[in-house]
Amino acid sequence: MRIASLLPAATEIVGALGLADDLVAVTYECDEPAGVRERCAVVVDTALPAGLDPAGVDAVVRDRAARGLAMYELDRAGLAAAAPDLILTQDLCRVCALPAGDVTAALAAIGSAAGVVEVDPHSVEEVLAAIVTVAARAGHAAAGVALVAGLRDRLASVARSVGGRPRPRVLVLEWTDPPYLPGHWVPELVRRAGGSAAGGTEGARSVAVTWDDIAALGADLTVVAPCGFGLDDAVAQGRAVLDRLPAGPVVAIDSASYVVRGGPRLVDGVEALASVLHPGAVPAPPPGRVSRLR
Repeated sequence: MRIASLLPAATEIVGALGLADDLVAVTYECDEPAGVRERCAVVVDTALPAGLDPAGVDAVVRDRAARGLAMYELDRAGLAAAAPDLILTQDLCRVCALPAGDVTAALAAIGSAAGVVEVDPHSVEEVLAAIVTVAARAGHAAAGVALVAGLRDRLASVARSVGGRPRPRVLVLEWTDPPYLPGHWVPELVRRAGGSAAGGTEGARSVAVTWDDIAALGADLTVVAPCGFGLDDAVAQGRAVLDRLPAGPVVAIDSASYVVRGGPRLVDGVEALASVLHPGAVPAPPPGRVSRLR
């Protein structure tokens, strides 16, 4: 099976299933499994200029959306040359990844008969279901069942460890300028980690708010998790707004890997958050995942 993954979360799923060698095309953001961009054709790139700060990114995204312009560019010739049998894509977020409609149009233009799987989860359960679906469509259903069973065991272990403990109110800041409250599965990660989300709705979209709104949430702890950014950038962006955040502990997390990407490492994210919310109840994560700012 020749697989083109046009979504970093789907690329991660393929790698976790042990099928990395089947990948033939990926996006510029795909970094898990390691080295995948060097082994595969990179057929999706961003239309956003490099080097923008959070406010700059937000401004460009809003402008392009208002004008009906795409956020990503698909290399149709590169996709045709990769000759995939199966393409993994999404329609969850036009800002986060190439939408499925663009893929359908490209396949018609290049005359490809590749199968298409949309990976559009809104919850952790739907992420687990997507893993099973991708595995089955790739011809390795048993691998999907086994992977999901292991992830469920880890989630259950966290639930046992934090069960019965007080649940702190946790603000997850998904963007810093303007501030965004999280949606989709992110508030669920907080709940599974033994906290209560201070703002944001499970299964809904992320929403822009004001700093006055942030202050009114009454959070006990803040997690800076800017969408699509790793730990170093999360630390820098968190420090830039530290004086605007609610009193109490503030941590930054590698959001790109463990919070906003709907793949197997969301379970790592739950474990990392649980270790922050309930020190000692859950083992601390390996270095490079979270960093305390205050």
